[in-house]
Amino acid sequence: MICAMTTFLKRISALFLMGLLTAGSAHARPFTIAESGREYKSLSEAVAAIGNGKGTILIAPGTYRQCAVQQGGDIAYRAEKPGSVIFDATICEGKAALVLRGRAAQVEGITFQNLYVPDGNGSGIRLERGDLTVKGSIFRNSEQGILTHNDPGATIRIERSTFSGLGRCDRGLDCAHSIYIGHYGRLIVRDSRFEAGTGGHYIKSRANAVEIVHNSFDDSAGHATNYMIDLPNGSAGLIEGNIMVQGKDKENYSAFITIAPEGRARDSSSLIIRENNASFVPGLRRISTFVANWSEDAPQIVENKLANGIRITDRR
Repeated sequence: MICAMTTFLKRISALFLMGLLTAGSAHARPFTIAESGREYKSLSEAVAAIGNGKGTILIAPGTYRQCAVQQGGDIAYRAEKPGSVIFDATICEGKAALVLRGRAAQVEGITFQNLYVPDGNGSGIRLERGDLTVKGSIFRNSEQGILTHNDPGATIRIERSTFSGLGRCDRGLDCAHSIYIGHYGRLIVRDSRFEAGTGGHYIKSRANAVEIVHNSFDDSAGHATNYMIDLPNGSAGLIEGNIMVQGKDKENYSAFITIAPEGRARDSSSLIIRENNASFVPGLRRISTFVANWSEDAPQIVENKLANGIRITDRR
């Protein structure tokens, strides 16, 4: 028994020395493939074991200084206990904690934090192709939460997640944002919270269609932030039931939502923006626009509750 315990403690010590495990986890092999029951000491090993197949990686509670690249397959990354898994300050390929270019990925119950890289785009997730679903996760204190490449046939779904302390526009580099979606087929963001941005926009999306519903955008503690929702090339879809509070410390406070400020690439006339609530932090008085439109398209903007000083829309 004593020998067995000594061997176990030596394995734990080795993992600490390799930087694969921090004091937040006491599991020698914390990554388990649910379908096979096989356990792995690193996330990369578990991802490689699934390869181009389909599987679920269950992650034991703990704080991990690890990252992984998914080259193929359909992989779910799931915390055994929601909110108990943290990926901290470790980046793969100079991009993100998770670099995803498989058929699909699902991320559930995981926190990503303290992610920085020289090009200013350190992210929790870098999605290069495929579908992505994120549920019950937290992205905080990093340059970017989720950043994607282009996949016009794929869908991104984000639910019940928090984005806090993200974004930047400095060092002469392109801005980073809480979420920055490239030319994807569809972006769905529901029941999520955006707060305390540190630059850029809270959501920037070049997707063909969006569904941004029942989220909160609390900019009261934001620093040098811009728009709540930026649709730089226009978009179809629905923006409904969101609560948006604009803070004092803005790089650009001229609008809450934008349509095609970087050039119209798609028709926004079918976009519906309804039943949202937009206001300023208490005591702040300024003039802003709820929906700033650089296109000739006429989206439906109806039944929104706007504070004094907020125009419904203008043409730019």
